[in-house]
Amino acid sequence: MGSVKYLEQQVTPSKIVCVGRNYAEHIQELNNEAPEEMVLFFKPNSAISETLLSSHQEPLHYEAELCFMVKAGRFEAVGVGLDLTKRQLQSRLKGKGLPWERAKSFDGAALFSEFVPFDGDLDSLSFNLIVDAEVRQQGDVALMLNRPEAMLVEIASFMTLEEGDIVMTGTPKGVGQIAAGEQFTLSLYQKGQLLVSRSWIAE
Repeated sequence: MGSVKYLEQQVTPSKIVCVGRNYAEHIQELNNEAPEEMVLFFKPNSAISETLLSSHQEPLHYEAELCFMVKAGRFEAVGVGLDLTKRQLQSRLKGKGLPWERAKSFDGAALFSEFVPFDGDLDSLSFNLIVDAEVRQQGDVALMLNRPEAMLVEIASFMTLEEGDIVMTGTPKGVGQIAAGEQFTLSLYQKGQLLVSRSWIAE
């Protein structure tokens, strides 16, 4: 079972709930339509990995995201993660009106930093992704179409979030294809101070 680190312990989420199309400029860069309601999809526990893959049956794209861990029905911890996507396959599936799971829920499709306690101050959180010394993505709650509080309410309206489950809140503009050998560094800040960072070398 895949696990993530929180307070020096390994936590095993039962699932990962992902919010799609949550940044306007990301919607534009992929030529998608702005959604009328919150877009949600899921990754299973088996998607969690420590290894950043550059391909899995086809080239993979990265999406950096702010992430929350659920405890007692609320967001107790925060971290950052990479949502990996088979973009070619996703485009074909969307074109046919079919679900995205084959493009989003494969083994190795979710990577995470350590999670740290969260004091509830959403507007002070920001994150960035640096690839080989180049800033590729930057995001914060102010840029989101749906705020994290609304995500929690929407998800809880139709399903149970178990202890340790993770919510990925969507990706800002700057997504792209992963090349083997690239170094990815994903960092989370609160009021400009580094909270947590994680690096991977793409294989």
